[in-house]
Amino acid sequence: MAESEIQDDHTWLAAFMSQAWANDDEYAAGIAHSINKSWGAVNDFYAAADALCTDADESWSLPIYGGRPVPHSADADPSDPPLMLLEPAGVSQAAQFLTTVSFDELWNVVGARFSDLGWARQEYLEHHRDLEEFYGQAASAGHAVVKAVWA
Repeated sequence: MAESEIQDDHTWLAAFMSQAWANDDEYAAGIAHSINKSWGAVNDFYAAADALCTDADESWSLPIYGGRPVPHSADADPSDPPLMLLEPAGVSQAAQFLTTVSFDELWNVVGARFSDLGWARQEYLEHHRDLEEFYGQAASAGHAVVKAVWA
């Protein structure tokens, strides 16, 4: 969403994310994305980019965990999820990473380990394509990305 529309308030963002989670239209329009149950493993998959990159840039972390934490306010519901806000510059960096990293090279580095855990290459490829499209659209629009981690 446009950074100017975001309230930097955990309670407001938690309500916004809950509404976005319930709205299937946003997923169909490509303005929302979720990784159910395997988000930590998807992050580990992208961490393999560290072995592929020769520079000190840690942009691989942006698609999953990137962004700054939004702290709970004193009156926030303690059951609200942890939230992160990735500003437009970070969104562009994540989009660039996702379009330049080779999925096949990443899979060659870590695929055997993930296959042993029962996660299929196709599942990761679909996450990669979805994230590439999501971040590409958000970067093109100059938007920020809000992330919620529900347990």
